[in-house]
Amino acid sequence: MKPSSDSLKSLIIGVAGDLFAIPVHVVCDILDLLPVTGVPTARPFVNGLINVRGRVVPLMDLGMKIGLTGAITTPDSRFVVIEQEIDGEETLVALRADKVHEVAEFELVMSEEIPRIGMRCRSEFIRAVGRRQGRFVMVLDLERVFASD
Repeated sequence: MKPSSDSLKSLIIGVAGDLFAIPVHVVCDILDLLPVTGVPTARPFVNGLINVRGRVVPLMDLGMKIGLTGAITTPDSRFVVIEQEIDGEETLVALRADKVHEVAEFELVMSEEIPRIGMRCRSEFIRAVGRRQGRFVMVLDLERVFASD
């Protein structure tokens, strides 16, 4: 484990009781919940498709994808639309978040060898760990989230 003095400006979201950071440069939109069209053959972490300003966008249950519980709809739930390269193509994807907290810049305290012990989610999806207002914030490795099955 190597301490890092890097900082990162990110959108901080809540998923299954944990805080996760998404780099702000990939965030396109934050939406209230929209109608979802189910896709019968989709993987369990794909909730379906949503319409974002006339574009069909897949909706991912981020918690389920990274090994946490599936999303529970609350008044604070939001869809976070990001643009991510998937299979060499820039793609819009919506992530279901239990809550969108804020855009913040925080210091990374760990950027290598994320420990598996104590992690509720699958550690291979975490690029770094930071600290914000006394709580740990896990920085998602979006390439790995979208590269794996």
